[in-house]
Amino acid sequence: MTSRRAEAYGRVVRILNGPDGQELQPEEVDRIRLASDSLLFCEDVELDSDARAAADEIADLAVELVESGRWDEDTAEALVSDVLACGPVAFAG
Repeated sequence: MTSRRAEAYGRVVRILNGPDGQELQPEEVDRIRLASDSLLFCEDVELDSDARAAADEIADLAVELVESGRWDEDTAEALVSDVLACGPVAFAG
């Protein structure tokens, strides 16, 4: 794990613990944590189907949050960016 990935994970935790996190259902928090953990512990995206699924999952969740009106696009994009940054460089943007 690199410091960049650890810092991204910390940003995800801050989102979950902040006011935007209060808008989330428990199962949504679980989805975010699972995706973040899967990416954080991934060493090679090409070999890790769980990490690839996590990236898809977080993108789907972000769309759901915006479409439900609970989050704005900027907040959802920040979440996706931070979760993906938990992973290897291939996912960092």
